[in-house]
Amino acid sequence: MIHIILFEPEIPGNTGNIIRLCANIGAALHLIEPLGFEMEDRLLRRAGLDYHEWARVQRWSALSDCLEALTQQGVTAVFPLTTKGHSLPCEQELNRPIALLFGPESRGLPQSVRELFPENHWLRLPMQADSRSLNLSNAVAVMAYEAWRQQGFSGCR
Repeated sequence: MIHIILFEPEIPGNTGNIIRLCANIGAALHLIEPLGFEMEDRLLRRAGLDYHEWARVQRWSALSDCLEALTQQGVTAVFPLTTKGHSLPCEQELNRPIALLFGPESRGLPQSVRELFPENHWLRLPMQADSRSLNLSNAVAVMAYEAWRQQGFSGCR
């Protein structure tokens, strides 16, 4: 099982795209407040098309509550995605119940959040040397598909 955690997401279109992605690959989506938009935002709904009813989306007022619930559900590791990461996704064992944690679009994961997890779990996506970051929904898609690939595309038709 793959869980996607968006820490304080800001852009409704990105979250809508991620809702659609999660519905299509069977991942659960967790949104950590505050959100930079309302769940009824037209851009969120438009980007997610009619996939909202198929996606498992849960809102949390605190990251700690989300992490506690995921631990109770059997999640064995949380992998924060950060440009300060030390390993690539293909170097980690993702074939188990995991959570992938992403920060807000404008600033990424705060250091205080990253430090909740072992540094060897901090992942980064490879990019050209002079690049800053990928779009959030693109980064989530790349990571989710790598985890799903490692899990044998479980549930795929």
